[in-house]
Amino acid sequence: MENLSSAILFLFALFLLSPARSRVIPGDGARTTWFHVPSSIQKSLAVFPAYSQGERSLDGQKQRSHSSSAFSLPLHPRLSVRPTSERDYKSLTLARLERDSARVKSLQTRLDLAVNGISRSDLKPVGEEELQDEKLEGPIISGTSQGSGEYFSRVGIGNPPSEVYMVLDTGSDVNWLQCSPCADCYQQADPIFDPANSSTYSPLTCDAKQCRSLQVSECRNNTCLYEVSYGDGSYTVGDLATESVTFGGSASVNGVAIGCGHSNEGLFVGAAGLIGLGGGPLSFPSQINVSSFSYCLVDRDSDSSSTLEFDSVTPPDAVTAPLVRNAKLDTFYYVDLTGVSVAGKLIDMPPSVNLKDNGDGGVIVDSGTAVTRLQTDFYDSVRDEFVRGTGHLRGAGGVALFDTCFDLSNRTSVEVPTVSFHFSNGNKLQLPAENYLIPVDSSGTYCFAFAPSSSSLSIIGNVQQQGTRVSFDLARSLIGFSAHKC
Repeated sequence: MENLSSAILFLFALFLLSPARSRVIPGDGARTTWFHVPSSIQKSLAVFPAYSQGERSLDGQKQRSHSSSAFSLPLHPRLSVRPTSERDYKSLTLARLERDSARVKSLQTRLDLAVNGISRSDLKPVGEEELQDEKLEGPIISGTSQGSGEYFSRVGIGNPPSEVYMVLDTGSDVNWLQCSPCADCYQQADPIFDPANSSTYSPLTCDAKQCRSLQVSECRNNTCLYEVSYGDGSYTVGDLATESVTFGGSASVNGVAIGCGHSNEGLFVGAAGLIGLGGGPLSFPSQINVSSFSYCLVDRDSDSSSTLEFDSVTPPDAVTAPLVRNAKLDTFYYVDLTGVSVAGKLIDMPPSVNLKDNGDGGVIVDSGTAVTRLQTDFYDSVRDEFVRGTGHLRGAGGVALFDTCFDLSNRTSVEVPTVSFHFSNGNKLQLPAENYLIPVDSSGTYCFAFAPSSSSLSIIGNVQQQGTRVSFDLARSLIGFSAHKC
């Protein structure tokens, strides 16, 4: 009897310590879905000639973009603004994944700084009366480097407005753009913004609240100097000022704090700068005091566009989930994910993935990260379940961070397991097959578009968000996902 009790206790302890537990969900609907191969391959083949037309395609997109929101911006995939220099789709995929890995590393570093309690005073340079641009040192944030932003908007800056392309980033707070005179500026699609030509440009003083909200700032001639550093050592440095921002050529907002970067190294080739959509006080939504915003990310390989909307209403059919606040870092948007189901079998998220009291861990929804990252043990359980449901497909070798790939070159349609996110309020978001089985070349190799992460942070990336309107209800701390609302 004693041996039996010991055995039961051992099995119970083993159950509790297992990294991820799975169970079949009764009445969970279809367990498989169909994936159409030729249309996906055609998109990858069309990338190169389609985007060689550049600005002409963008003009057409702008005419098709529309919104009922009071404040709305057209939203374009990266290839619309900067055509790829890669020779084939495989090379394009590898370049995207390399940028994506740098992005994820930078987000984790940003979180580490917050968790470890590194304050702004710890990061400020000291010992210089007149600080030189190149001597500024600061925290690593965001991680969008060397043009890795995948989605851009056309924004008017100043009065009269100068229209420029800006990267949109939910993982950043500070808005900035390149300004003349340039000590060091990278190539962008539009002329460099000249603040001397704007009647609404106003540099901020060192005691302004916006200056005090910066993680790294210094004072020069009573003007607030900002710096934002990125994961690969690139940076932007300049004056923090207020300026007017125009939407869609008509509606405008005055007095938006924005960095005027005179020294910018290795950043967003093609775009003029960045619009920060994070949760901090300097982000664009915070500054214009909106209660919500939403975006829809079109397929990265398409020539269509969508919109970024402010003060937009979450569609009634949206799958909603609670947003969770990290007391250590207000930039990121944390979602209360509880598990992932594959073919109707729910894999519970291990407690180790949850957001901790010290600010570590958690799952964020991010517009700038492409591929969803799950903590390694959790990912392994999800991946293994997907592999069990795809035994009828011909396997292929791994590609970069993708370890589960298939040769679908001779297939028209294939049946694959359904994949869904599950949230703490009981809601479920089922992903379209094209949001988790993606081409990595133009010859029919497809990979499972999730990846493991050895860091504490898990991320729902933009590949999984494509074709879905993602609504951030800041007033009610909810995020909503609405299919076919682009």
